[in-house]
Amino acid sequence: MRGGLSAADFVKVISVQQLSAQALLSLSPSVTTLARAEGLEAHARSIEVRTMNQTAMADSPTVPVSPAETISPAVPCAAVENMRPYSPPSQGRANQMRLDFNENTIGCSPKVIEAISKLVDANAMSMYPEYSQAKLKIAEFFNVAPQQLVFTNGTDEAISLLVNTFVEHGQQLVVVHPSYAMYRFYGELGGAKITEVEFEIADDLKFPLKKLLASINRETAAIFLANPNNPTGTALSRDEIVQVLRAAPNSVVLIDEAYVEFADVSVLDLIDEYANLFVSRTFSKAYGMAGIRFGCLFSDARNIGWVQKAQSPYSVNVVAIAAALAAVQDHEYLSNYVAEVRESRKFVQAEFDRLGVKYFVSTGNFLLFEVGSRATFVRDQLATRGVLVRDRSYEIAGCVRVTIGTKPQMKLFINELERLL
Repeated sequence: MRGGLSAADFVKVISVQQLSAQALLSLSPSVTTLARAEGLEAHARSIEVRTMNQTAMADSPTVPVSPAETISPAVPCAAVENMRPYSPPSQGRANQMRLDFNENTIGCSPKVIEAISKLVDANAMSMYPEYSQAKLKIAEFFNVAPQQLVFTNGTDEAISLLVNTFVEHGQQLVVVHPSYAMYRFYGELGGAKITEVEFEIADDLKFPLKKLLASINRETAAIFLANPNNPTGTALSRDEIVQVLRAAPNSVVLIDEAYVEFADVSVLDLIDEYANLFVSRTFSKAYGMAGIRFGCLFSDARNIGWVQKAQSPYSVNVVAIAAALAAVQDHEYLSNYVAEVRESRKFVQAEFDRLGVKYFVSTGNFLLFEVGSRATFVRDQLATRGVLVRDRSYEIAGCVRVTIGTKPQMKLFINELERLL
């Protein structure tokens, strides 16, 4: 007997079965047949996939597996997987005569050290950096408007920002070779198509301007040039740079003036005239602040606005800001060091002439010279004597680069080199 209707008569009841792996294997033929009879193909396939995995595991030896062993390493994107690695030899240099990385060979201004020592307290370290007042002072030093510059974590960040802001994946980035490795590094990381314009040693490493201009086309998103170029020391004139700017009116043209203090050519004043021009400056070379990482990127204010949109808001730390402000105020220290390096460069060139060593004319704080098949030997032997130089024979056969320092440093370098020749 059954009484009247109740709410329970309208409740949908679903049965759930929990199966072991072995039970699923046994029932799978019946389950898949029933699922397909009802038009539920996806249900049938889900059972087949599960039983396929179970069968594969059953055929394998039973080995206990920890959860960590089931996690695969991360897979890099194609740009990272395919790019050239950059591994500079930079360990154990502190107590050597550093003539290998084009740094200031005697250190930064004492005023920089003083400024940092005054800054270091718990309150200053706990605050995010503030840039507005520092930007006014740095802009005044470089004779630009504050809106025409952005602080960067060294020139490397400036290069990265330009790629991230203005270069689409697959677009062309034109560089010369050999040159600063970070141009290609960040270009490849951003998925750019790299076009390298080669220097020719048969042409005494003169800047390949004609070949560069011929490489520019509609796909050219950016052109990155160091002036003077590292490691060749070759420099472009202002007129030659203008030729590049006019040949690529729709491309970003970066002129990296990392060594401008030792040279005679700058185009910083042209950012008002050419909207596609970007100029970078670093405090890692003449200013002796490579360990602090501070630089500036200059351009038309509209360009800088886009760059800042792509930049991390606090990429330059408070110590770097304090150091940079102190450095630009010590004109005497900078001018004295630069003057000594220029004199030392003349001295080394004269000594190379005396020794019959071929070198390439440079307007930077470095000279590239030839020692043939003995390049690596010369580098290694000098290192045993506490003199560090850079073997560049992997890019220019038989060549070594030496940073120009003070006169006493360069006399020691020449004395040690002469013993090896």
